[in-house]
Amino acid sequence: MRARRVGALVLVAVLALAVSAVWAARLDLDDDDDSDVLDELLAIDEEEEERGGLDAGAGDGGGAAEAVRRAQSMVLALDNDNARRAVEDHSELLLLGYAPWCERSAKLMPRFAEAAAALRGMGSAVAFAKLDGERYPKAAAAVGVKGFPTVLLFVNGTEHAYHGLHTKDAIVTWVRKKTGVPVIRLQSKDPAEEFLKKDQTFAIGLFKNFEGAEYEEFVKAATTDDEVQFVETNDRSVAKILFPGITSEEHFVGLVKSEPEKFEKFDGEFEEKAILRFVDLNKFPLITVFTELNSGKVYSSPIKLQVFTFSEAYDFEDLESMVEEVARGFKTKIMFIYVDTAEENLAKPFLTLYGLESENKPTVTAFDTSNGAKYVMEADINAKNLREFCLSLLDGTLPPYHKSEPVPQEKGLIEKVVGRTFDSSVLESPQNVFLEVYTPWCVDCEAISKNVEKVAKHFSGLDNLKFARIDASVNEHPKLKVNNYPALFIYPAEDKSNPIKVPKKLSVKDMAKLIKEKLQISDVETAAATDNSPPPENVKDEL
Repeated sequence: MRARRVGALVLVAVLALAVSAVWAARLDLDDDDDSDVLDELLAIDEEEEERGGLDAGAGDGGGAAEAVRRAQSMVLALDNDNARRAVEDHSELLLLGYAPWCERSAKLMPRFAEAAAALRGMGSAVAFAKLDGERYPKAAAAVGVKGFPTVLLFVNGTEHAYHGLHTKDAIVTWVRKKTGVPVIRLQSKDPAEEFLKKDQTFAIGLFKNFEGAEYEEFVKAATTDDEVQFVETNDRSVAKILFPGITSEEHFVGLVKSEPEKFEKFDGEFEEKAILRFVDLNKFPLITVFTELNSGKVYSSPIKLQVFTFSEAYDFEDLESMVEEVARGFKTKIMFIYVDTAEENLAKPFLTLYGLESENKPTVTAFDTSNGAKYVMEADINAKNLREFCLSLLDGTLPPYHKSEPVPQEKGLIEKVVGRTFDSSVLESPQNVFLEVYTPWCVDCEAISKNVEKVAKHFSGLDNLKFARIDASVNEHPKLKVNNYPALFIYPAEDKSNPIKVPKKLSVKDMAKLIKEKLQISDVETAAATDNSPPPENVKDEL
């Protein structure tokens, strides 16, 4: 059923895409006729989305089927024979590479179609094409489609890959900027009010006569930024429609967002880099709702300190206004993000990183993307505690969080070490410590662990040597940096700051020999230890 649904969505989306293509000149079609088909097919698309499937032409007197036929005749469908030629023949070509089975392709196609229609309505000369990359792998390879979905813009043969949000406005803004239209000019009231209906984040610039060094820097910033739409006007009354609190008569730059904290005024030097930084730091809302689509933007945000709230949606309703109020005091310094724990594919990787997979109550954490440090707020979630947590994060006094299992109560032949006991059990221990670092999913760890156990039994009578192991999948410590598992170390009693790495492929006999050599354990000591605690026969034989 799910496969059928995805297939239906893909087909509807492809048809919608076809309507919005700009092949009228190529096929000698009338623009008004093309627009009628677009309206008709979009209506069909809405109906089918409600019904949950596609049954073109059934019970509608053939109107839908006719719309389908006409739509298919308007779009260039690429294949192994014409893909490369299409790129070469068009100075500007926007291409969607998809696969019929790809659910993300199904979700993107209607938005891609809307973007194509919008661009056509703006008079854009960009041509549009679609390519079934699964059916035509040769064509996909020829034009650079390497995964699904892929959106590529070719400008005079040069390829530009789209990595932005899968929304109509985001695609339109990106295409216009890449094809030489970085700024939308609004010079009267009606177009300004119509533009506001788009409900998107945009940068507004007021410049008298559209000239001067400040204006040139604004246009440079608009050209460089691929994501946010830039708008310009030379009429203060028009500017006030877009940004009511505007104060300048000569030149002004601001950012307008669709959220409670809607207007941000730029007060820096009118230079490209400063304007770009202003936009980058302020384009996110007070609280960003984390999704699959915006995850890349969150990870790459210039705001390196990020505070996450994890909770079910109904719990966050009670917290949202409080978090917003705290976030308002840390604008441009700390990014606040909400993750719905019901979305396991989004929340679980984060919670696993903190070792909090089993938490079922609202949780606040923090992450510093500049160095990978992570933090957990262990106090109750309220305005006072959250504000103090953020202040400590900002001034660098918040202690980093390291995963740890509960402190073990028993000690065996090989002592279990956890994150919280690493200092006392290893670094502060008066004994020499042989440490095994492993993970449950490590292929070689089980065999190495058995060898370590045999060696531990052999040395079990020595008071100045102990064996320990730590599960690195659920325990962390800032002075334990291991990337490959298993890892074996000797921490000499006299110098715990310089552990000796032990090759993990050593035999039991060679491992014992290395320990005696590095810790200067005499044969007499070893013999005495062996007499006190005789090892099993198989260990005797191996050693």
